[in-house]
Amino acid sequence: MPSSAATAPVPRPVTDRAVLRRGLRVIGGGMAAQRGPVAVAVVGSVLWAGATVATAWAIGWLTDEVVEPSVQARQVEAAGLWTIFGVLAGVLLVNVLGVILRRVWATVAGFNLQADYRRRVTRQYLRLPLSWHHAHPSGQLLSRAHADVEATWQVFNPLPMAIGVIFMLVIAGTMMVLVDPLLAVLGLLVFPGLFAANLVFQRVMSPRITRAQQLRAEVAEVAHESFEAGLVVKAMGREDQETERFRSKAYELRDSLILVGRTRGVFEPVIEAIPTLGTLAVLGVGTWQVSRGALDAADVVQMAYLFSILAFPVRALGWVLAEIPRSVVGHDRVQHVLRAGGGMPYGSATLPARERPAESVLRGVTYAHAGEERPTIRGVTLEAPQGSTVALVGPTGSGKSTLTNLALRLVDADDGSVRLDGVEARELAHGELPASASLVAQQTFMFDDSVRGNITLGEEADDASVWESLRIAQADDFVRSLPQGLDTVIGERGGSLSGGQRQRIALARAIWRHPRLLVLDDATSAVDPSVEQAILAGLREARGGMTVLVVAYRMATILLADEVVYLEHGRVVDQGSHAELLGRCRGYVDLVQAYSREAAERAALTRQEEVAP
Repeated sequence: MPSSAATAPVPRPVTDRAVLRRGLRVIGGGMAAQRGPVAVAVVGSVLWAGATVATAWAIGWLTDEVVEPSVQARQVEAAGLWTIFGVLAGVLLVNVLGVILRRVWATVAGFNLQADYRRRVTRQYLRLPLSWHHAHPSGQLLSRAHADVEATWQVFNPLPMAIGVIFMLVIAGTMMVLVDPLLAVLGLLVFPGLFAANLVFQRVMSPRITRAQQLRAEVAEVAHESFEAGLVVKAMGREDQETERFRSKAYELRDSLILVGRTRGVFEPVIEAIPTLGTLAVLGVGTWQVSRGALDAADVVQMAYLFSILAFPVRALGWVLAEIPRSVVGHDRVQHVLRAGGGMPYGSATLPARERPAESVLRGVTYAHAGEERPTIRGVTLEAPQGSTVALVGPTGSGKSTLTNLALRLVDADDGSVRLDGVEARELAHGELPASASLVAQQTFMFDDSVRGNITLGEEADDASVWESLRIAQADDFVRSLPQGLDTVIGERGGSLSGGQRQRIALARAIWRHPRLLVLDDATSAVDPSVEQAILAGLREARGGMTVLVVAYRMATILLADEVVYLEHGRVVDQGSHAELLGRCRGYVDLVQAYSREAAERAALTRQEEVAP
């Protein structure tokens, strides 16, 4: 089973020269969106930075004012101990407060952004038409909403600390210049070295992070595709091939992540060593300065300690630079969704009261699937008068299901008009059409919820109305036999039910909404013929308040219709009553006879099974 991941458009990898600039724009946008939490986190980071530098100053001052006099006097006064304790405790208290504010509110800002963008992506998925979704593998879309959003805003974890580090460097640089300009120059040479190493690191990491992020999505797509096709995989004995397909892609991701890890392993020791070398240089030059009387020992201790405590925080700048390529890649992939065109416009028109059936009219409709030059539907005109039942009949690929999607505006026609009760579908307000029309598809979807939840989809409902819908759909008997009746959880995709049972619950779901237009796309294909007869009779009983548009493959369904529309190659070949089409449309006659033969063969097989010992 070939993966469809390759068919999805993929944002281009970020170039080395653009990554930093674009990354800073992403960060700026996030900071603007989370001004409050970011401001608190920055205040906390500044407090932490000031307290960290103050620690070095305090060590130097205590060495000069308390430690050296005590050493010279060979006696430690209690007041001196309390001074040391008080000064260090005060600095530590401010440091701890700053760390708490920085970490808590940086986390709040980052997760707020992730939640906001996940909602944006999900809303966009719901806004985009089915044609867009058909061109994008679902595993890729799941990755955009989860892994890519997370990658975009992961940079906010080290960001406030990095901002505090910049503040810290300004204070530390000033202090070093005031203590000794020579040591300051020596020390300040360390920081350009750190920045240069981090920039090289970021340039090397950018394409590797881009590849790893793409592979995460591809692994998710292969896994999702295999799970979705579980029945096919098992039925066709393709477990080993699917396992190999996933193994290959997973190993490719593994190798890519190992390459990322190796890159980190090479650069991080180098970046760690630079501040340490600076500290050693300061100690060496500082000792020489003390020996010639240019500096006090306290000044050297202060400078050396300052370098030692700066070594780790300065790494936060490297963390931010290291996260920027991943952030830009994730942002590009998310924006690919958010900027996608093809959304359905809506107007402000409303539909009449729901007491009477709807009138559905498609006039001169043409539609081509994305990437196909030949239209699936070509100039089709179709009318379903109020309260009527219209059957769509035709060979496979004639465009029946596509017509139902157009009638419900699941996709927009390329040309022509789609109207409900005389109102152009594009002019209807959002939600108006679904409030008046329901679809029951052949491939039914069940939520991992109770029977009641699958019918009402979370809306308030009395049990009597739910049972009435189940009765019309011929599902009440088997639902009553379930362990908890309406409260029975039917499992993911309705795995505890048969195909026919799922179709009947889906039909009850549509009927419960009292639609004025009910569209059935071969909705009883998995139901026994006798049960189908009862369902159709129930629909006829209940259809006084609805118009029915049905894709029909069985004679019982066709005979229910007031009018039959026969399609071939996306065009209406003929339409009229069943009897009229039998008398004048050869293609229709051949197809109906094929349906009848299939039904007879199935019935004969059933009888043989019943009489078999």
